[in-house]
Amino acid sequence: MPDTRTLVILPAWNEAENLPPLLDELRRRYPQYDVLVVNDGSSDCTSQVAQAWGVQVVELPYNLGIGGAEQTGFMYAQHYGYDVAVRLDADGQHPPEEVEALVHALLDSRADVIIGSRFLEVEGFRSSWLRRIGIRWLALLGTMLTRQRITDSTSGFRAYRRGAFEFLARFNPQDYPEPESVVLLARNDFYVKEVPIMMRERWVGQSSIRGIRTAYYMVKVTLALLIAALREPVRQRLAEPDRPKTVQGGK
Repeated sequence: MPDTRTLVILPAWNEAENLPPLLDELRRRYPQYDVLVVNDGSSDCTSQVAQAWGVQVVELPYNLGIGGAEQTGFMYAQHYGYDVAVRLDADGQHPPEEVEALVHALLDSRADVIIGSRFLEVEGFRSSWLRRIGIRWLALLGTMLTRQRITDSTSGFRAYRRGAFEFLARFNPQDYPEPESVVLLARNDFYVKEVPIMMRERWVGQSSIRGIRTAYYMVKVTLALLIAALREPVRQRLAEPDRPKTVQGGK
């Protein structure tokens, strides 16, 4: 839709080598979209690379982690009045050619959030078997907790309507934002939908979650999701009128 303002958010921590081909492809494919790089306290020249490509850059004074970097991007999108926010990794794993599929799926449906799932169709790059087991378990748990079909709750490749990213601008989870936000959004009556995407292997560097850390991550995220599911929905609490305070002595 030509009058729909779309922002592509790239949280980036030490991604100076991966950014140039990604930004080049985004600019060629989507000149109508704005691009924001959230430099999450990088120690390399991530910021200088992004500025050289002429995209918007927000500098975080130190590393907040993916949850804080995402939330900064959502706050930026809210402040500048965007209609759609697309979030993708800065390491090259999320192919820019799939951005259009996410945006179209969002605008052509009643969904508030579109997740690009690696598991609706088995194609493209596949992670280690241990990591795939963990992803499948978290997806199953997310489906049970949200009562919405979820196959890839750890995917960070997503498109959001304004209401959803404005909500996350206030309440985005900080520890494990991808799977936790799925539960948070569903618990607060946002409709989450998936579309199939293919993922690539990152161009440079390695994921910090590998080997024995995969099992450790899975256990911690499981606990985080269960806690998130037990919490009172935020929107419901905000909608309630203030209760009168009880005055000591009955007066």
